Amino acid sequence: MNVVVRSAEMVTPRIKSFELAAPAGAPLPEFTAGSHVDVTLPNGLVRSYSLLNDSRERHRYVIAVLREEHGTGGSAWVHESLKPGDVLSITAPQNRFEIDEGGDHNILIAGGIGITPLLSMAERFDELGIDFTLHYCTRSREETAFAERIEQRFPERHVFHHDGGVPARGIDLQSLLGVREPGTHVYVCGPPGLIAAVRDITREWPQGTVHFELFGAVPVKKLENKPFEVHLKRRNVTLHVPADRSLLDVLIANDYGVRAICKDGYCGTCTTRYLAGKVEHRDAVLDEGDRQTFMQVCVSRAMPGERLVLDL
Repeated sequence: MNVVVRSAEMVTPRIKSFELAAPAGAPLPEFTAGSHVDVTLPNGLVRSYSLLNDSRERHRYVIAVLREEHGTGGSAWVHESLKPGDVLSITAPQNRFEIDEGGDHNILIAGGIGITPLLSMAERFDELGIDFTLHYCTRSREETAFAERIEQRFPERHVFHHDGGVPARGIDLQSLLGVREPGTHVYVCGPPGLIAAVRDITREWPQGTVHFELFGAVPVKKLENKPFEVHLKRRNVTLHVPADRSLLDVLIANDYGVRAICKDGYCGTCTTRYLAGKVEHRDAVLDEGDRQTFMQVCVSRAMPGERLVLDL
C-alpha cells in the first residue's frame, strides 16, 4: 500500500524519524507492539523499519532510521532524499517480535536504534498496567533518541545507560539478568553484541521468556562452504548449490523466488520449511525448536554430505 510522509525530524545527529499516513487520511491497518513494515524505497532497496508509536493509533505510523556510514545506501537515501509529501510503498505491519502480556515483570533493553520497537512495547505495557522497566543504552544524552518523550511518558520506568563508547562502562547485564525473578520476561533489540550478551546471560531462563530482534547480523564463526543438492518437493525439481553461492542465490536465479531483505540471517524474511536432510544453521533468529523444521536460506546450508528437501 502507499503512504505519504507527513513529517520528518532529526531526533539525534544520526537518527531521523518519519511520520507516515494514508494519502487520503483513511485509517491505517492495525498493528501490535513490536511490529515493523517493509518499505520499498524509490531507489529499489527494501528495508524493514519498526513502528515506534502507540499501537492504538490508526492515523499514522512512525518509524526512525539510523544513518549507517558504511551501509548499502538505504539509510543514506532516506536521510538525504526522503521528505514530507513523498509517497512510499510499504507492506502491512508484520510482527516477529511480539510481546507476551502474561508476564509479571518485563525488562526492556534497547541499544541505539533498537529503541524503536521497545517504545511501542512500553506504551502497550503501560496501557495494560503491566510492570516493566525500559533500559536504554547509548553513548551519550545527545545520541539518546526520544529521551524527552521517554522521561515524560515513563518517568519512573526508565533507566538511561551512557557508556561514552566504552561498553564496559554501560549497562551491567549480569546484575540485571543474572538472577531471574519468577514471571520475568526480557526483550532486547540493538547491536549484535548486546543481543549476544543478553542471550548468553539468560541461556538458562525458561523457553519463551527471552525475546529479541536484531538490527544487524550477529558475527559467527567462519564456516567452510561445501556444495550440496536441494530438492524442491512441490515443484519436483532438484538444484545444485555450489560452494560459492547461497541457497537463496540459486533459488532466485532459477525463478523460485523466496523473499529476502537482509540476506545475512537476522531478519527472518526468507525462513523456509525443510522436509528432509540435516541443516547447518547459521542464522541468528530461529530457536532450537524452529530449527527442527525451518531454515533461513540466505545463510544456512546443508550439512556436509546431506541433501535437503524443501517445502517449495
